[in-house]
Parts: sequence; structure tokens; C-alpha cells
Amino acid sequence: MSGTDIAKAYESAQVEQRWYQAWLDAKAFAGVANPAKRPFCIVIPPPNVTGVLHMGHVLNNTIQDMLVRRARQEGKAALWLPGTDHAGLATQTQVEKDLRKQGLDRRKMGRENFFQRVVEWRDKHGGIIIGQLKRLGCSCDWDRTVHTLDPAYSRAVLTAFVKLYDGGYIYRGKRMVNWCPASQTALSDEEVIPKAQKGSLYHMRYEIVERPGEFINIATTRPETLMGDTAVAVHPEDPRYAHLRGAHVWRPFPRAQIPIIFDTAADKDFGSGALKVTPAHDKVDFEIGQRHKLPIIEVIDASGKLNELAGEEFKGMDRFKARKIAAEKLKELGLLIKEEPYENNVGFSERADVPIEPRLSEQWFLKYPRIEEAKTAVREGHVKFRPEHWNKVYLNWLDKIQDWCISRQVWWGHRIPVWYKKGADHNDAKNRHVSVDGPPDPQNWEQDEDSLDTWASSWLWPFGTLGWPVPDKKQAAELDFWYPTNDLVTGPDIIFFWVARMIIAGLEFMRPGESMDRRIPFQNVYFTGIVRDKQGRKMSKTLGNSPDPIELMDKYGADGLRFGTMSSASQGNDVLFDETNVELGRNFCNKLWNAARFRQMQGPTENNESIAAIVARLNPAQVDADDHAILGRLVETLDAIARDFAQYEFNTATQNLYAFFWGDFCDWYLEVAKSRLTDESAKGHVLAVQDLCLRQFLLLLHPFMPFITEELWHGLGYGPTTQLIQSVNPDTGASLRAALAGRGLQLDATAIVETASLRDFVSKTRAVKAQRNQAANRLPISIQASREQQEIIQRHRDKLLRLAGATEINFAAEAPQSGADISAVSYITALGTAAISIQVDKAAEKIRLSKELEQLDKVIANSEAKLSNEAFTAKAPANVIEGARKQLAENQAKREELRRLLAALQ
Repeated sequence: MSGTDIAKAYESAQVEQRWYQAWLDAKAFAGVANPAKRPFCIVIPPPNVTGVLHMGHVLNNTIQDMLVRRARQEGKAALWLPGTDHAGLATQTQVEKDLRKQGLDRRKMGRENFFQRVVEWRDKHGGIIIGQLKRLGCSCDWDRTVHTLDPAYSRAVLTAFVKLYDGGYIYRGKRMVNWCPASQTALSDEEVIPKAQKGSLYHMRYEIVERPGEFINIATTRPETLMGDTAVAVHPEDPRYAHLRGAHVWRPFPRAQIPIIFDTAADKDFGSGALKVTPAHDKVDFEIGQRHKLPIIEVIDASGKLNELAGEEFKGMDRFKARKIAAEKLKELGLLIKEEPYENNVGFSERADVPIEPRLSEQWFLKYPRIEEAKTAVREGHVKFRPEHWNKVYLNWLDKIQDWCISRQVWWGHRIPVWYKKGADHNDAKNRHVSVDGPPDPQNWEQDEDSLDTWASSWLWPFGTLGWPVPDKKQAAELDFWYPTNDLVTGPDIIFFWVARMIIAGLEFMRPGESMDRRIPFQNVYFTGIVRDKQGRKMSKTLGNSPDPIELMDKYGADGLRFGTMSSASQGNDVLFDETNVELGRNFCNKLWNAARFRQMQGPTENNESIAAIVARLNPAQVDADDHAILGRLVETLDAIARDFAQYEFNTATQNLYAFFWGDFCDWYLEVAKSRLTDESAKGHVLAVQDLCLRQFLLLLHPFMPFITEELWHGLGYGPTTQLIQSVNPDTGASLRAALAGRGLQLDATAIVETASLRDFVSKTRAVKAQRNQAANRLPISIQASREQQEIIQRHRDKLLRLAGATEINFAAEAPQSGADISAVSYITALGTAAISIQVDKAAEKIRLSKELEQLDKVIANSEAKLSNEAFTAKAPANVIEGARKQLAENQAKREELRRLLAALQ
């Protein structure tokens, strides 16, 4: 089947643009609910609608694209459902910044006008990331794109609220919350980031009212809150204070008597054991206050400034300035004992990046349903986490889970569907109307001012995007077909924000009464690592170490970026980004392009539509050891990639692909087969082997490098013009073996091992020559080899002379003595210990051999530890264990030979 001419050089930009449009035109990414096929569904972690692509997106979305493209190749009905998040607080914060530059304020604008302004800003700046994901090659069904503020999705969010409220899980109450003074909204515990801060610990003293001149010493990091102190607490078993039951102390300012109380929250072993109690500004203090019925005095307002209850001199003062002034005043009063440097963790608002304030506030809370079922889902493997160690983190969080503050004091988002009778008490449930469709009488009701936490919308993502809760007949069929989804790819930083909550939501809302496997939102969760720079630092604009993926694609192509990123992304580990890896990906594209072009230059392709068709072109009489070796490696690689996908070992897959194509196929097979291409009787057979390798390799590589593989698939004529590569199954090693057997070809294991020995000899000989600037020179080689090794050398002498660049290969009766003769260098190969006549620097040789021995010692130590580990020997297949033992024995023998060569240098 003829293809199209392959250009001299690979122009990635042209190929990418042309094929992506062709895919869109062909509706290649459309998810079709076909009952005759197995479903495979992924929902994209929705990026912020106004976000731009960064390296974390590249890693995450490349993995998702690889999974869904592989699923299409396997004949599954595949859907990658895209969407964007309205990012309530983050987006509102950005718009408010822009408004302030214009001298505008959202409160003066009013809610409706402000909301419309955010819509305009979103529509102007939003959607950029969608175009960037397309540039990366992401094969989402873009016609299904969902935005979290779309009417249908918004109805799902509000429906979930009403159901949970009616079920008694959602309630309104005044509680201590995390408050962001910058954004002036409540935050959930997960939105608070602890950061180590260097500050001061203030040691002060409060005078005992009943014992003038006697004091209780107290240490605090926040003297600016002492004006809200309503007690001093000590432990009931602390003997130092037993005599002070019923006593009081003087609060310094505003001066007032406050009681000494006895409570187990005070730590008798820390410092003086006394604790200032400020119920309005500390969670522990609030709980103490509730137990002892203490008054609550709020001295810091919603903006982080002190109010009139703190005293006239502090009114309107910023909390951090007030800290210094309060310390100075204590010093003036003789009540500051000392101030010392102190480092502690302070909670920061994730979005505004300012220290949060514990604050009493009227908010909406969710008591999580289905907690025990959510634990069971992961503990029993209904939902599988990869890597598995995240199971423990997830379960620990659920064990300690607290009610979720779901209300936010923002306008951009889903407004809470609760209406109150005008003028009535909002805390009285009889005065509320909770409904998706609004109040029964618009004239006498007013809606709650708050909006829902953004995560209280995205936790419904796996089924809210598929039409829940009121799908029409078609949507109902789609929801039933695609749910639960198969894989979720996300970062571990949102395991609590999103992953755990989605599991809980799926169990609560989907298919009540059915099995857990039908209700969970996804079957597998793959947690990526964090992308860092090569020094291990987290990427940030401040450090200037965050590369622009678009610039990288301009320079190296999308396929180069994808392959380079995946090659360094091992499961469970952070990714140390190095642009060199992306360059490696681009070079791999060029290598593939050149190999395909070389194949095309040898003559037209014939029938290559299947493995069977190509195998039929093979001539069993002409199959040599190199054919056995490359076909054997192709079988291994087909199985390895299938195994890598099954185990989510994507960087291992890139290594296997690279090793087969660059090492086995290009560096060896194409080189050794060149002489056979000049023989017309053998040429057709050799080209069939090349076609078989290239065709199957393009299929294996397609999920990683979709653009270049599609281009070469058509360029080499490996399918009909209208056939996309995604519709062809790469098959398995077993199917290839069966096809070869049907042609009368049984892969010769001896030939495969023999060829590996030849390659080892050639590569090491070339390396020794290159290290000494002798790569272009043909030199004589002597080698001490066993009889079996000598027979292999004799059979392939001409090939070895040509590929190793040798004038002759002589058998030595004794092992060559590296260094005994200053004109020879010795090295160990799979065919024996060889020596090349090259001028030798003894000191340099000793260093080289010592380093090689040191590395080999480490390899042997690791192998010995592995084989002595019962966890490995009990679970690994017998052939794997035997292979490891054989490798260990070979390395131990090699170590003895290295020691001998080193001894000769002494």
C-alpha cells in the first residue's frame, strides 16, 4: 500500500496543526456510547477557566491523553470529557484587583452588576488554556466541554445542596472558622496552608487580683489579642495554681478582672502552664470558653483591623502593627518579661497568601455523609490509588474529618439556594425556604448572600458533567454507560479538596441501593508528582524557574515535550524538569523520522494492514539471527508496554520504547541489515521485517507521540488513507508469536542471546575507541574467549570486523594484561575479555577500571539485597527470580575479571 512522500526534515509545527484539525474534522475524539464496546471514560480535572498552561498541566494531561488514546486503540468506546472551573475566590480576587485600578468597588456596583463584570472578564480572558491543551495534542471530546457555572451543571450543584439539607447534613451555625482578611471570606481547613514563620514569643505577666504584687506568667505569640482575653486557664492537676481556685487576674488593657479557670486544655508541662484565653480569636480558646461559659469579645474585625472593643488607641489599627504596639505598652507597664525569637507554623490563605484569622462567623456547614463507605471504597480496592501509599493518607484524613464550611462570602459562584422571610430570624429553620427553583413568593423572601465553596461544585464532576440529576432519556443512557469513570489523574495536593469528596459524593448521590462498584466515581486514581526544577525547587514565577510550555513546543514540538516530560516522570516521585529531556524527545522524533524516511527510500510498502499481512511477506528460509533478535525484542516490547500501561509505569514505558527503537532497531538491526538490502533476493524479506517493526512501533508510540506517529503511519502507507492510527490495535507479543508460528517461524532464543552478545562486544569496543579518539581508525583486537564464545565470533567475524571497526580479531591463549603492555587497553565483553592496541595511560586506566568496579559493586549489592528480600521472592514470578539470579552470577564473574585487570596495573 503506497504512502505519501516523507519530507527530508520533520517540521513539527506544520504536522501538528494539520493533523489536529484533521482529527477534529473527523470527530476522532467523540465519545460514543456504544453498548457493543467496553466503555472507557476520564473526566479532566477542570483547570481554572482563566488559567494558562504550566508544566503540571503538561504532565497531568499528557498522561490522560495517553490513557484515552491507548483505550481507543484497544477498541474501547472512549470518552475524555473536558471542562473548566469558575474558580470562585481566585477569579473574583483577580477581577476586584482590576476594578480597584479603575477606582471601582464591587459593593458599590451591586451583586448583579459585579457578576456580569466577572462574566465579561471570564469570556475575554477565559478559554486560553483550552487552546493550549489542543496544542499539546489532548484528544478531549471538546463538543462536551462543561463549565461549572453552566446552567445544567449549576442545577446539579444546587440539587446536591437541597438533597443534603433535606437529609440533615447541611446546617447553619456560628462557629470558629478560618477567615481570610484579604478576601474577607471563610475558608475550609484544606484551604489553609501552614507556613513556618519567624516571629517572637512574648513572655508577659498578669497580676493576681486577690494577691497584689503576685503575678501569673504567660507566653503568647499574639499580644494584639489580649484585649479580648476573658480568662486565664491552668491545668486542674498543676500544683502551682491549686491555691488560686476562684481567683482572678487583671487584664492589662482595657483593664478588667478576668477569672482564673481550670481546664485540661492548658499544658502544665509547657512553660508556666498558664494560657491566656481569647474565645473570639482562637479555636482552642473558643472551645474552652464554651465549656466555662466565658464571654466572647471580638477585637479584630473582618478586614484584620482592631475595633473599638480593643480600646481607642488600637481602633482601626492593622493587626500586625497592633502586635508591636501592644508589646510596647506591656513593656511600659512593666508587664513584659522578655521577647525572644520564635519559629512556628502559621496558617495562610491559599489564594490571598496572608495569615488567616480564627473568627466566629455565621456560616453553612456540611456534615459529611458516607464516611465509612468512603473508607471501605479505598481500603477494599474498589477505588485503587497509585501509588498505594496515598491510601494511608486518605484514610487518616477521613478518620479525623471535620464538618466542611461550604459557604463563602463571594459573589462569583453558585449562590446558596436558601431564602429567608423578610425581617425574620435567619437562624430559625421555619423562616427558610430551601429550593433549586427559588422561593414560593418572590415578594416576601430574600436570598442568602453567600456562595458555595468552589469545591462544593467540583466534587460532583464525575456525574454532574454527564447530566445528573435530571438527564433526559439520551443523557440517562449516557450517564449509565460512562459512569463510573475509569481513571482519574490528579495531584496529591488535592486528595482532600477533591478526590476524597468526589468519592463521598458518588456514594451519596449515585445509584442508591446498588453495589459500591456501581456508585464510586472512578476505579483508579493516578497521583502525579510535583514538577520541580532540576535543583528540586518548586516552580514559581518568583524564582524564574517555570518554563513556558508553549515556548517549549515552539522549540521542540508537542511530541518532544510530551515524551521528554514522561521520560522523567516515575510513578510516585516528583518530576525534576530538565529541558535536556525535552531535547531528547525532539531528537527521538528526528531519529524516528529519519528511520521511516530510510525505509521509504528502499522501495514502496506492500500489504501492511495487519501483523498477519506483513508476516506473510517474510521468507522463513532467509530468517537469520538478527531477524530472530529484532523480532524477539519486538515481542518483548509489545508485552512490556502492555504491562507498563496496566501498572501505570509510564516513564518505564518511555524507556522501553526508546531502548527498542534507538538501540535494537536503529543502532543494530538497520546497520547489520544494510548489506542484505543490496541482495535483491533478500531485500523483500528484510523490508518486511522493517515494516513489521516500524508499524508496530508506531502503534505503541502513538499515545506518547500522537502527531509524528499519525504522519508516518500515513507516510509509510500502513493503513488506508481514511484510517486513523488510533483505530488500530498494537496487538500483543502473543499475537505476534502466533502469527510467526503460522508462517513456520519459531523465535530462536539462542540466536537472540547470541545477537545480544555481539551487540555488547561492538558497543563496548566502539566506546573504548571513542574514549581514546580512535573511533575512525580500524585497529586489531585480541580476545580471550571460551570455545563457545570463539564459535560465535567465527560465525560472525565479518560482521564484527565491520561494525567494531577492527582490522582483525585474534584469540589469545591467556587473558590480555591491561597495563602490562602500555600499548593495549583491556575491557570485558559478553564474548570475552578483549584488548585493543592503543597507547595506554596506566593511571587513567586504573581510574576507569576502579570506577567501573565501584559501580558494579553497587549493582551486585542491590541484586543481593533484592534476592534476599522475602517480599520480592514470595511475589515475583519464578522466571523473574531466575533471571535475577542469573544476572547476579554474571555480574559477580565480571567483577572477578575487573579485579584481575586492576591487579595487573599494580
